[in-house]
Amino acid sequence: MTELDELARRFRAFGAETAKRAPLYSRLAERIADDPSTCRLLLHAPDEQRLPVLLFACVHLLLLTEPDQPLARYYPNLTADVDATDPYPAFRQFCAAHEGRLAGLLGTRSTQTNEVGRCAMLIPALGLVAGEVGPVALIDVGSSGGLNLLVDRYEYHYEPGGAVGGPSPVVLTCGTRGDVPIPDHCPTVAARIGLDRSPIDLTDPDAARWLEACVWPDQADRFHRLHAAIGMAQHDAPVVRAGDAVEDLADTIAVVAAPGHPVVLNTWVLNYLSDEQRREYVAELDRLGGSFDLSWIYAEMPALVNGIPVPDDPDREHRTVVSLIRWRDGVRTVEHMADAHPHGFWMHWRLTGPATSTPARRRL
Repeated sequence: MTELDELARRFRAFGAETAKRAPLYSRLAERIADDPSTCRLLLHAPDEQRLPVLLFACVHLLLLTEPDQPLARYYPNLTADVDATDPYPAFRQFCAAHEGRLAGLLGTRSTQTNEVGRCAMLIPALGLVAGEVGPVALIDVGSSGGLNLLVDRYEYHYEPGGAVGGPSPVVLTCGTRGDVPIPDHCPTVAARIGLDRSPIDLTDPDAARWLEACVWPDQADRFHRLHAAIGMAQHDAPVVRAGDAVEDLADTIAVVAAPGHPVVLNTWVLNYLSDEQRREYVAELDRLGGSFDLSWIYAEMPALVNGIPVPDDPDREHRTVVSLIRWRDGVRTVEHMADAHPHGFWMHWRLTGPATSTPARRRL
């Protein structure tokens, strides 16, 4: 199989996988798979980045800077009157006209996300921790631009469950099932900091626009709330340090832990670590939890995160699971609280019975 054949296979597979979630990209991917002149553009990307989403994000980025282009009328996040005709001729023409700029972008960019909708998954667990220990100090590991650090500044509508927080330019709606412990108010955040291998500077317009370009245009609600969250962050940007999830974790916690109980957050980031890195990460949390009280809230897919404490339930392997791990007086307790949509659109509370306890020094 040639490199071009492999790219065509990836576009064809992407088109089949995304037909329901992203019909525009699905239609385009199916046509690109049969069009070598457009498909070969992805050869400008490094081997590990030759993914359909990268080409789509680069095209989206150019459209965000040139919204008057004919192609923009097919993008639901860029127009209120979406053209229902075949989008591929306009896409192909746009790529041919901007081939040089696309080649430069494909050779230097990688897709990045900062999904603020996931904050709706964090609020119930944060409310439980805050109810126990008072003000919290947030440490978001793998925080990208740090938008999830503004979790207490957004407005939430749980259905059923009621509203929490706000008013805010960012309104997040989450359908619920089960006895989700919706707090009366957002927890008090005494301090906040992010840790990321390659932080995004949201005060840089180009960096912020790239984050928006990585959102699929069919999901216009995600795009618009991301845009609103970036606007909030640009007025009061959270601090995000560049560093390693294991080696720099202790120092990062130390920066913010004095005014509040430290709570480490992970949302769909640990799948980017190797199995060994994840085991080292949990071991470091165990080490720190043996020295002071600490909480860890994660929203991850068990099938992708071997090495961290996950539910012993095969039916939940491919769902996003929200878990709360506490270290109190050197003892670790694990509570697998809920299943959730990966972008926070719904949450099914699953926690029943007492938490399980292990000594903090134990490694998985």
